[in-house]
Amino acid sequence: MAVLFVADVHLDAGPAGRERMADFVAFLRRIDSSSVNRLVLLGDLFDFWFEYHHVIFSGYFEVLRAFAELRDQGMAFDLLCGNHDFWAGRFLENELGFKIHRGAAKVELGGLNVLMMHGDGLNPRDWGYRAYKRIARARWAIALFRLLHPDRAMALARGVSRSSRRLTLPADESASGETLALRAFAKDALAKGDADVVILGHAHYPLREEHPTPKGTGLYINAGDWLSHHSYVLWDGEDFHLHVADEHSGA
Repeated sequence: MAVLFVADVHLDAGPAGRERMADFVAFLRRIDSSSVNRLVLLGDLFDFWFEYHHVIFSGYFEVLRAFAELRDQGMAFDLLCGNHDFWAGRFLENELGFKIHRGAAKVELGGLNVLMMHGDGLNPRDWGYRAYKRIARARWAIALFRLLHPDRAMALARGVSRSSRRLTLPADESASGETLALRAFAKDALAKGDADVVILGHAHYPLREEHPTPKGTGLYINAGDWLSHHSYVLWDGEDFHLHVADEHSGA
């Protein structure tokens, strides 16, 4: 059975995100669950996600329904939390069957040891984000944020996200600090024999490269994003392939 990997969809629950939401929902509904049995979401699936005890943001209804349809067909889901959806929790686990990973995770596919994670925090120069990450994931910070009305929380998060994207997304993604930092991390992990394949997101730049390992040659793959590239990775049972959703209907 095949496995799909998708990163950085950045689903927006507001009017500005309707087209991307519709595109991604259509992609999910094209997946043939008779040949694909696992969907790995490499972080930042949502531009903002927060779980209140009794509230789910209504703007995500269509994509949540599409995930529920795949769940009912037997699809397994892994979510590796990114810097926009690290507050993912019990609703996604209990209602949709997501297996949530707060950090890196490893799987074995076809005898290959695959290391997968979102990739945020790997840039050694990004001290500000590393400090923010520690604070934002603290229990006291989550409890304080939950005091906000959901409408205000969404408005605040959307404004912060847009400002952050304007400041951090470079004109040349291939040479960005995040792309270079993630490549360096992957090369090091492969060289040390920590994995045969490293799959990341976060850099918003789809990439497939071969690098030396103690056993010969390994792979570094970045799944890209859905803001610009509509890219995804397919493990077909034998090899990893980088695709563009506009060119490939499902898997």
